[in-house]
Amino acid sequence: MRLTLALLASLATPAFADNDEATAGMGAPAGLFAATNKQDLPEIMLSAGQPLGEAWHLKSGTYYEVEITSDGSQELALAGADFLRAVWIDEIVIEGLEIRPLGLDSVEFDEAGTMDVGFIAIKPGSYTLRTPQGGETQTLQITIE
Repeated sequence: MRLTLALLASLATPAFADNDEATAGMGAPAGLFAATNKQDLPEIMLSAGQPLGEAWHLKSGTYYEVEITSDGSQELALAGADFLRAVWIDEIVIEGLEIRPLGLDSVEFDEAGTMDVGFIAIKPGSYTLRTPQGGETQTLQITIE
């Protein structure tokens, strides 16, 4: 048991943790949630009959944040199960309430409002977000490389 705990502790602690010279001039180890790995995307505006925005070109492994806003002109949903399964959603924030979903098919606005979504792009491919009620103008093309 002691050997197992010691092995786990050594795996959880970087080898240079006790060696200040090895880390001189270096910050904390970076990761998927590091500030240098985060990018803001253009806001998605949901409005009856209006385009969703320009195409996105995302990089797998990068953390993205996007605001999705509805102007309340119509009850509108934003769907794209294929895209929403190609990313890992960290959180959705609505009026200060944080939601950490396991999966998502779509989001819907019954009235005007904004949600902030943070996610990590995972699976390369081409995807589309769309308003199910909208025509061809209400789509957003997404590529994950």
